[in-house]
Amino acid sequence: MGVMTAMRTRVARGEQDGLPAEVTSFVGRRHEVAELKRLLGTSHVVTLIGMGGVGKTRLALRAAEEVRRTFPGGVRLVELGALEDPGLLAQAVAEALSVNEHSTRPPLDVLVERLRGRQALIVLDNCEHVLAECAVLVDTLVRALPDLRVLATSRQALGIAGEQILELAPLSTPTPGGDSAVPLAESDAVRLFAERAASVVPGFEVTEENEEVVAEICRRLDGLPLAIEMAAVRLRALSVRQVLERLDDRFRLLTGGSRAALPRQRTLRALFEWSYELCTEQERLLWQRVSVFAGRLDLEAAEQVCAGDGIAREDVLELVAGLVDKSVLLRRESDGMVRYCLLDTVRQFGRELLAASGEEATLHRRHRDYYRKITSRAWAELFSAAQQSWVERLQPDHVNLRKALDWSLREPGEAETGLAMTAELLYHWSGYHLSEGAGWFDRSLAAATEPGEVRAHALWAGAWISLLRGDCATTLARLEEAASIAERLGLRVTLGYIAFLSGMAAVSVGDLESGMRRYEEAEAAHRAVGNPMGLALALNRLALANAFLGRPAARDLAEECVALCDLYGEGWHRAYALLALAIDAWNRGDTRAACQINNESLRYNTAMGDQIGMGMNLEAHAWFAAGEQKYERAARLLGVVRTCWQAVGARLAEFRYMIRCHDECEAATVEALGERAFQTEFSRGAALTREEALVCALLERVPAVREPAPFEGRIAPLTRRETEIAHLVAEGLSNKDIAGRLVISQRTAEGHIEHILDKLGFKSRAQVAAWVQERLSEYADGQVADGATGPMSGPVSGGRRRAARTT
Repeated sequence: MGVMTAMRTRVARGEQDGLPAEVTSFVGRRHEVAELKRLLGTSHVVTLIGMGGVGKTRLALRAAEEVRRTFPGGVRLVELGALEDPGLLAQAVAEALSVNEHSTRPPLDVLVERLRGRQALIVLDNCEHVLAECAVLVDTLVRALPDLRVLATSRQALGIAGEQILELAPLSTPTPGGDSAVPLAESDAVRLFAERAASVVPGFEVTEENEEVVAEICRRLDGLPLAIEMAAVRLRALSVRQVLERLDDRFRLLTGGSRAALPRQRTLRALFEWSYELCTEQERLLWQRVSVFAGRLDLEAAEQVCAGDGIAREDVLELVAGLVDKSVLLRRESDGMVRYCLLDTVRQFGRELLAASGEEATLHRRHRDYYRKITSRAWAELFSAAQQSWVERLQPDHVNLRKALDWSLREPGEAETGLAMTAELLYHWSGYHLSEGAGWFDRSLAAATEPGEVRAHALWAGAWISLLRGDCATTLARLEEAASIAERLGLRVTLGYIAFLSGMAAVSVGDLESGMRRYEEAEAAHRAVGNPMGLALALNRLALANAFLGRPAARDLAEECVALCDLYGEGWHRAYALLALAIDAWNRGDTRAACQINNESLRYNTAMGDQIGMGMNLEAHAWFAAGEQKYERAARLLGVVRTCWQAVGARLAEFRYMIRCHDECEAATVEALGERAFQTEFSRGAALTREEALVCALLERVPAVREPAPFEGRIAPLTRRETEIAHLVAEGLSNKDIAGRLVISQRTAEGHIEHILDKLGFKSRAQVAAWVQERLSEYADGQVADGATGPMSGPVSGGRRRAARTT
């Protein structure tokens, strides 16, 4: 529904139209209006649910107006917001429908009689405080009156048979930084602010000078229409920037609701107090406690942090469900995992109550302690079959990890715990949040200065981060201090990592031979103390360096690393060893094996989101293509590589020796194609999305030019996880093997396979396997299906492998 720029009023149409006039413009909600109209055409009862202030009433009235002609028996609004006595519900509905009878008969019986045979629509607005009574009344009416339709608005569903539910989300807000997800010009929240602001300050417009401030106001207010309208009213006295600056105290600022509205809709605080009163005592307590989280949380986190002192752990699930039902917590599901979030305004209301309760310090400590356990387990299990699941787990927890770190570094006596957490998140920082991780290391190392084991660990981990950012001076200073502590305390594992990082530092400044000697020291140190992760790091870096130099030792080193990783079920370090095996095979003239092994490495690096590893895999594919005189493919891949390295930046320092191969590949390709043809193919590669580039690398052909929906790493209609499992089924893995590969329970794997069969309409795993192979054939023909993942072949050994030496 587009913006209605002119204010409109409606003339009452007698008994057949009991809808109020629309006196302000209606912004957005085109899809929601269409969905409501569709549901009203097929269902007797439709309930529009959502939190207070999200715009349920306006949407319901707009939809009712648009379907009015299809209800010759009339469309009537029944406003229940001011109804205090639930026993008067039927009477209130009768009065709103002009059903007036002075008799002793029950009002509900009279309603049924008067509505019988009439094709009518009743809009029941604000049902949440008389929910049970509304449920009984609506159920009775629709059972007795087949021509009747009811559209209800409520914080939660009525919970009756046949009810269709539409959950109303806040208005869309612009994506921070101007990303393309929701551009500013397409944001309904910004449009609403602009229109309401113009009615308060004539001539107000969103301009280049104020657009980011307006966008941030809308984001901070979560796209809640009522809050945005109240903020716009404040422009009578404040500038947009002043409004934004005062949103930290939004419940004091936003008090400019309509005087004609219900009391709870006149201020933002009153609106949330009304929602709070609708909750049970324990639900209110949980609302306060979950407000300590930032971003999203899962059920386990709620149980660990919020249980106790009035909430039994076994009751948390039902209380969470209650807050979801009341639109306080929002349910979000991804990859089979349900998480919950609070809008920022809902969270701030809960935090104010938590602070007033005297429990705030206790909850902050519980929150930190929970995420401290998470980081400890993630680090302990990093070199194991659980590696990928931990990497995936930490990403959605990122904002909560940040909050836990911040609290630790601000709270007296807790800085060392914050320092330990920072160090344990090394791979989280290096792979996904490099700049932020560098900041946490700077801050935590400055706050926790005790020269013990924790600081030594943080120093070498922090040295790794600074090295990836190209800061050699900081790297060397941290390694020197770490060595001093480790030598004094006899920390042999730490000394092994220091040797490894010293090798990385040497390689980053072009001294490959010195770097390799330090890698050999690290290998010996980690082998002596039995540290498999440190040993795998040293082995794969040595293997890569030897492969680059064309030395036969590369194969033995890489195969030992692969065998060691296989022993522990680890994949990330294994992927780098496979890359070394691929380059070694290429050196020996076996390009086919090189491509197959490199593809296996590329798939794992892609699954982990490792941009450095992916860049190196794509580099190698370009070299292999040029070596086989497939120069057009090499040029396209070089274009892909440039885009990749631009995103990675200084993090390529430890593999700087690869530049020579890159330059030789590019020179040979330009000479073979000519500058103009090279630039054409190079530009084609640089323009590919990451997903298209991966298809290009894996299939040795470029996707056809097209304009479909974005590639999402899955085969429609399957989710990403289901796509992954479908490929494993096609490889012939059993349910048990699939569970082991993905680090999930066998029961979970079976459940996914059942969903796959249901979605595809198949009865057997063989049908799934055949279907996957058919899709792969489509890829091979250059027909890249929207949302598909590309071919998935089994692991390639790359030749003989020695048994892992004991560590």
